[in-house]
Parts: sequence; structure tokens; C-alpha cells
Amino acid sequence: MEEMELDPTVCVFGEDVGHYGGSYKVTKGLADTFGDLRVLDTPIAENSFTGMGVGAGMKGLRPVVEGMNMGFLLLAYNQISNNCGMLHYTSGGQFKIPLVIRGPGGVGRQLGAEHSQRLESYFQSIPGLQMVACSTPYNAKGLMKAAIRSENPVVLFEHVLLYNLKEKIPDEEYVLCLEEAEMVRPGEHVTILTYSRMRYHVMQAAKTLVNKGYDPEVIDIRSLKPFDLHTIGNSIKKTHRVLIVEECMRTGGIGASLRSAIVDNFWDYLDAPIMCLSSQDVPTPYAATLEDATVVQPAQIVAAVEQLCA
Repeated sequence: MEEMELDPTVCVFGEDVGHYGGSYKVTKGLADTFGDLRVLDTPIAENSFTGMGVGAGMKGLRPVVEGMNMGFLLLAYNQISNNCGMLHYTSGGQFKIPLVIRGPGGVGRQLGAEHSQRLESYFQSIPGLQMVACSTPYNAKGLMKAAIRSENPVVLFEHVLLYNLKEKIPDEEYVLCLEEAEMVRPGEHVTILTYSRMRYHVMQAAKTLVNKGYDPEVIDIRSLKPFDLHTIGNSIKKTHRVLIVEECMRTGGIGASLRSAIVDNFWDYLDAPIMCLSSQDVPTPYAATLEDATVVQPAQIVAAVEQLCA
């Protein structure tokens, strides 16, 4: 709303984003304030309205495209990969694509396999695309404003289970850097790298670890592409041990890319192999107990740190 008040070129496209206010009420009140053209309800046609967002960005608007569920954006993968990420380059710099793609994703509570997708692994290899994941009300706002103002296409991942978080945020305006990680908890013994919902599993495990005499350093990487290797590297040079905790799939996930980047850049500072805890490579089950079993839990994080520091 703040960015739409400041900049008349900012607009919102998506299914039920208008007077219904979005499936998770993220756009509540926008249609009443800005009208049906700037807050445009679209048909159930992800490929079409994402392509419309790309075209609108090319012509000077700053569209925010909502995927009602991030898994649905697989239907728009061609627009996101071949057009959104590449047109600035393939047009020889004639076009910019200041487009934000956002929506809820991750494993919820018994939403089934199709509605529990983690698309960050799908999108990370697309040239020209930035990716960030918010985890608190404070960084959700700051990253959203930065993404809208960016001249690059940005995918903002919101987790379906974090919408109910509340936090007092500043009354004055603030904008966060899209390429910076957040130091959540300073420590000395091990670097734990995480993002999105897993931040809370890690912090729950950290309480147990502190009681057991460990001092973990927790970093919310936030920027999934590119990685903030400055912050990550400084931590590794201090702790010499790394644990990556993610909700993404183990094969080809963010953790795999992050592990590779750490090996390439900070191998000499490691005193132990990098450990990575990820979701299992299976469709997310509907049954609650099985769903929990596929996702990293705090007890697994505690056990991994104990193994790393042994």
C-alpha cells in the first residue's frame, strides 16, 4: 500500500487479489483504495497473467504478481524463465523487467503434495532472476519494498505458516537490502544457515543447544540468489563448522547450491564436513504425522550440531 501511494506505476495482478483481498488477505483493502485497474483480479490462468506482468514491466509499470499458491506458478514457468529473467539481456538492455512475483509456499498443515511445493529450487538456475525469502513481519515489509523498487525481476517467497506472526515494526519508512543475510543469533561454535520457516525450528533447537553448552551462530540467509557470501564467510571463519537447515528438497535444493558455494570459497576454513538437513525427496504426505516426518524437526538440528561439534 505504501509503495502504491508513492508510485502510481505499482500495480497488483492475481487471482482473488481484488475485493476478496487475496487467499491469505495480503492484498486486503487495496482494491477499495486504488480501484480495479491497479488491483486486477485475473482468471485462473497463471501463464497468462504472469506474462501480462512481464509485458507491463517492459512498458514502464511495476507489477506485483501474486501466485495464490507458489506451486501454481509452475504453470507460468516459461514466462518466468524465458521472458522475465532474460528479456533485459536478450533485448540488449532495451527493456527492464521491474517485476515482483510473490505468494505463499512451503509445507503448511495438511495441504497435500500439490500445495506444499518449495519452488526456490526450480527458480534458482534462471539467469537474471533474484530470489528472497522473508521470515518475519519486519523483513517481509522491508524486502517487499526493496523488491518493488528494484529494476530486476524478484521472486519473494512467503511461507504459508508465517502469515499469523505479529511484530512491532517501525512507523518510519525502511527498506532492506535484497542481497544481505540477517544475523539472528551470534555464536562461536557452529554456523547454522537457514531461511523462511526453518528459522523458527533452528531457534527452537538453539535453546536446547545452549542448555547443553553449545553456542550456535544462526544466520537467516534471506537472499536465496545471490547468496550473501560476505556475511556467511565471516561466520565460517569464526566457527569453522557449518550446518544448513532448509525446507527445500535435498536433491538440487538451495542447501546443495549453498554447500557448493561454501566449498568453493571457504574450504580452508572448515574443520568438519558441511552438514545439510533438508526435506525428504518425496511428495509431501497429507497425513499430519507423515508430513512432519518429511520436514526437518528441531531434534534433528540438535543432533546434527552435537555430531558436528563432537
